[in-house]
Amino acid sequence: MYIHNLNPVLLDLGFFEIRWYSLAYIFGILFGWWLGKKIFKKRTKDEKIILNVKIFDDLISNIVISIILGGRLGYVLFYNFEYYLTNPINIIKIWEGGMSFHGALIGIIFGTYIFSIKRKIKTLFLLDIIACVAPIGLFFGRISNFINAELYGNPSSLSWSVIFPSVDNVPRHPSQIYEAILEGLVLFLILYFFSNNKKNKIGFCSCLFLILYGCFRLIAEQFRAPDDHIGYLFSFVSTGSLLSFVMIAVGIILFLKVENKNENFKKNI
Repeated sequence: MYIHNLNPVLLDLGFFEIRWYSLAYIFGILFGWWLGKKIFKKRTKDEKIILNVKIFDDLISNIVISIILGGRLGYVLFYNFEYYLTNPINIIKIWEGGMSFHGALIGIIFGTYIFSIKRKIKTLFLLDIIACVAPIGLFFGRISNFINAELYGNPSSLSWSVIFPSVDNVPRHPSQIYEAILEGLVLFLILYFFSNNKKNKIGFCSCLFLILYGCFRLIAEQFRAPDDHIGYLFSFVSTGSLLSFVMIAVGIILFLKVENKNENFKKNI
């Protein structure tokens, strides 16, 4: 059993702090950017699409803004709407915490859609690349959640349980680590494997991300404690689980449309 004693602040200069959570975003974006460019070059070659790799550089700035806006608004709407309805000025206080993955996902999709229209590129082509590198950011993000002693798990008697003194003295599942492994490491390996398959059509990796992330999140939610101010919906379903169900459904519908489009294309040859 491990007693959590990690400091969320890496460096405190008094007037300036460097937090692990901030570094998670920075490293996640930088590594994703680097690998995304490599996948971009390969996919444009495989699909015989003539695009300058600098387009992906321009997309990254769009993605950063989309993550921040979508993640924050998602948290406000999905997790704490009543509080922010009466305290609207606090919406802009991102440094106090409160970001939603599902909100960030919606923001990324919307931001990429607008970007692709302006550049006249298929939206799913860009989203496929983002889907393949997104688990990198998810991995770092969940590790930082563990360091921050947030999004902790339900009580547990397992040998690898963790006591978070800032929460209580009850041994709990390190659900953040479970999510880092499933949503980060495992999901990355699967998507990276399929990204190297020339037979996969545009849109496949995007669908796979939605379906697999949703499934992995549902598994992790069984060990994760619900938000104190929300609890369970319908007495047994967490907000994260409900949103993940929606992700899986959208992923399946999109997959069927992508496959149907490819089949119709083959018939018309």
